[in-house]
Amino acid sequence: MSRTIVVTDQPRSDPEAAARLGAFGTATVHEAIGRSGYLGPTLRPAWPGARIGGNVVTALCWPGDNLMIHVAVEQCRKGDVLVVATNSPSTDGLFGELFATALRHRGVRGVVLGCGVRDVAELQAMGFPVWSAAVSAQGTVKETAGSVNLPVVLGGQLIRPGDVVVADDDGVVCVPHDRVDNALAASQAREDKEAASRAAFQDGQLGLDRYGLRDRLGEFGIEYVRYQDL
Repeated sequence: MSRTIVVTDQPRSDPEAAARLGAFGTATVHEAIGRSGYLGPTLRPAWPGARIGGNVVTALCWPGDNLMIHVAVEQCRKGDVLVVATNSPSTDGLFGELFATALRHRGVRGVVLGCGVRDVAELQAMGFPVWSAAVSAQGTVKETAGSVNLPVVLGGQLIRPGDVVVADDDGVVCVPHDRVDNALAASQAREDKEAASRAAFQDGQLGLDRYGLRDRLGEFGIEYVRYQDL
């Protein structure tokens, strides 16, 4: 770990824009920004049904040590999402109900953890959204300094403070700070297009025809054969 510092004046995207992105959901946003920003299938919600979008505050911790989450709580504001990474793999339960209580008081929308979470039943009862790489009762210490609000890598994606994280039952997507406005417009366009397709399918149209695939089946080497001719 190269720098043990806390950045206190990181940029932030418009919290309302972040919330609007969250409402579109991860699949729509991921597709809208060119199938990028997805943090992979290992980050799963602690409980089903949550959907958020918020400004990133980062914490980089050592495995089995949640000292820097305590430090990061102070830097969180209304509309933020705390993103926690560790500097080597860890499944220990670095985050639980007490942290969630403190963050909810500050208006934080949720947490994304590249490590473990515990107190899952309490988090669900609170309605506090958490995505994590593991669920683990394993406890932690508070002994080693890391950083707050420096870029981190999670799920193969570089995540910077002030980026927007969108998360739901399908996973987590990160939208870079300078792409938020474009992501909003593209997500709305995609949602409108899907609404039109949904209406067409409800009327009986086939995807083969709506997406212009029927005339291309020959290009794929697909042929139709009667059963009795097999």
